[in-house]
Amino acid sequence: MKTMLFVIDAGNTNIVGGAYENGRLVETMRIRTVQGKTEDEYAVIVRVLLEDRGIDPEQIDRVIISSVVPQLTSSIEKMARHLFNVEPVTLGPALYAKLPVKVIAVDEIGSDLVADALAAWNRFGGACLVVDFGTALTFTAVDATGRIAGVSIAPGLGTAAGSLSRNTAQLPSVPLEAPSSAMGSNTIQAIQAGVILGYTGLVEYMVKRITAELGGAKVVATGGMCRVISGLTNVFDAIEPDLTLDGLASMERFLY
Repeated sequence: MKTMLFVIDAGNTNIVGGAYENGRLVETMRIRTVQGKTEDEYAVIVRVLLEDRGIDPEQIDRVIISSVVPQLTSSIEKMARHLFNVEPVTLGPALYAKLPVKVIAVDEIGSDLVADALAAWNRFGGACLVVDFGTALTFTAVDATGRIAGVSIAPGLGTAAGSLSRNTAQLPSVPLEAPSSAMGSNTIQAIQAGVILGYTGLVEYMVKRITAELGGAKVVATGGMCRVISGLTNVFDAIEPDLTLDGLASMERFLY
């Protein structure tokens, strides 16, 4: 019997999936984004991961997709139809009017940020700020009326560190871990100090500035790298790595 919701957050670095039963997240999966992969290839991977976690794909009867990679969207939709035999709902401008948060710049804002905003609004019920540590570092602000007031975007931690390594002759790729000092005694520590501690300062300043403009707000961190920074600062009221998935899942009652 089909009883489960499956949500998919397709991003530039990873495709993250979440299986929900009775509104509760029961399993997650993370797949490296590879543009050019076919729906059949993704179907095989998702099926294996679900079955490895004890979930029969036949149990899934609703699918909600967020994709910020246009070249990937069609493959993910076809995968859902093939694997789950359902018509997926893909979040986009045509659906935003159904949501309790008011979306601005509907043709520009990433659907993942809309999901972030909805999840934070559902949790706090008032002005809130989502700091999402993904391929990009994003700050999505929701005002006290439930309107997305604006977004700020910076290169993500991995993007910044990777660019530094790719575009310099003698700087290596380094693990994104907090150093013990702001003054590195070797190249790896120097990069960690500059990137990790530097980004901590960036986050703290942006949170202070945005919450002041909102007149106060609850702040939540999410995204694959949120814990790299969250232990170095006290600006977050909550740490929710699965916030985007929860936002997509909460849309079920508005979209179906």
